[in-house]
Amino acid sequence: MRVLLQKVSHASVSVEERIVSKIGDGVLLLVGIRETDTEKELAWMCNKVVNIRIYEDEEGKLNRSLHDVKGAILVVSQFTLYGDARKGRRPSYSHAARPEIAEPLCRKFAQMLRVEGFPVEEGVFGAHMKVELLNDGPVTLMLERESTS
Repeated sequence: MRVLLQKVSHASVSVEERIVSKIGDGVLLLVGIRETDTEKELAWMCNKVVNIRIYEDEEGKLNRSLHDVKGAILVVSQFTLYGDARKGRRPSYSHAARPEIAEPLCRKFAQMLRVEGFPVEEGVFGAHMKVELLNDGPVTLMLERESTS
């Protein structure tokens, strides 16, 4: 599982020129599901996302987490995070999970984040989405959890 986490002042997803989800202060998560991912990887990533310290404390140090600031989360499925462009000019997506596997896992991941007490919005799986964001910091991190199954 790969998640590109971006701390944002605001973010939104539009489909066919209509905003379908939006958040204020929080994180935008572009989520890539690997063919071998299970709920075990989702749980690890959920814990990582909500507890990683990317917010400044009173001294200006990155010591506060999403839990501390009560931020919002926007989850957007992004199979292209598993694009392998090492050979040729067309990326291979052979390690990305097929939609029938990725969609329920992505939804489950969003639900796990909600259970942690966060307001969570989602993109539209499989749709051509336009994602707009204002990166705050900027803070952008690639988080990865290799499948252990």
